[in-house]
Amino acid sequence: MQQRILSGMQPTNPRLHLGNYEGALRNWVDLQERYKMYCCVVDWHALTTLFENPQEIAHNSREVAKDYVAAGIDPSRSSVFIQSHVKEHAELHLLLSMVTPLGWLERVPTYKEKKLQLKSDSEPYGLLGYPVLQAADILLYRPAGVPVGRDQAPHLEITREIARRFNFLYGETFPEFESMIPSDELRAKLPGLDADESGQIRKMSKSYGNCIYLNESEDETAEKIRSAFTTPTKMRKTDPGVPEGCAVCQYLRVYSPNWEVQWEEDRQGLRGCMQNKRELTEILNEYLRPIRERRKQISDADIEGILEHGAEEAREFAVETMDLVRGAMGLR
Repeated sequence: MQQRILSGMQPTNPRLHLGNYEGALRNWVDLQERYKMYCCVVDWHALTTLFENPQEIAHNSREVAKDYVAAGIDPSRSSVFIQSHVKEHAELHLLLSMVTPLGWLERVPTYKEKKLQLKSDSEPYGLLGYPVLQAADILLYRPAGVPVGRDQAPHLEITREIARRFNFLYGETFPEFESMIPSDELRAKLPGLDADESGQIRKMSKSYGNCIYLNESEDETAEKIRSAFTTPTKMRKTDPGVPEGCAVCQYLRVYSPNWEVQWEEDRQGLRGCMQNKRELTEILNEYLRPIRERRKQISDADIEGILEHGAEEAREFAVETMDLVRGAMGLR
């Protein structure tokens, strides 16, 4: 039997950005050649921050699923589905919550960060229980691995601890899994297009508004690159640049085969920022063209069919896992 892997993204926004692609989705596309891939849109997780506007989540989920397929996820080989369409995720979450010590959850760094972001004195239980639901999402498919970025790998450790505790209490049910981290660190840590007040290039984030989206138009991409952060002291073409601190040059390093020449010319004042931006715009729009063209071909009806089929496949395996879990716990 083909080994299984699983990963997912939250539909907090209807569009995935280039950082999502390079940091995760591109790796999924490669891995589906060797594994049975479960590609989940984790809509219940999005409720931890969108609970006041849940109506956005259903639409966003379908748009994210379109981006999965446009990026190269093949629904004939990989199961693309929405988390809430497979109710076994909720059942396993409930059972795992009964064996997970509260102290484990309170020590999770992301809990403290998101609690501050909510700016509320009454954060929902779902925020604290987020890692247990994440553990259920993963363990339900008893995967050999979970594709994640290097910065996300530590977050999987609590899933391993929950699985080990369950196995200790009820017998071996969940196998160990590995963190499948992309080998190309440069792509996986693609920065945003801007910088903070100190001039440090920031990570790509929807909250910063510094993203290039997979499904935006070529003109939108060109406009964003025109206003991207460059060396502040390079006012004229002949001024020496500092490509290490220039967002445009960082992108050229990833996407241009001639980046070393471009960087050296930038340092020596042989090329200006506008030339860098023009060349990056051409390279990046060409790179994204196949994804954007596939995206245009996916109708609402198409994605509904893909999601329905994916949920059926996921549910088929999830039911087997829950039979094992209930049997181990004596709940039959």
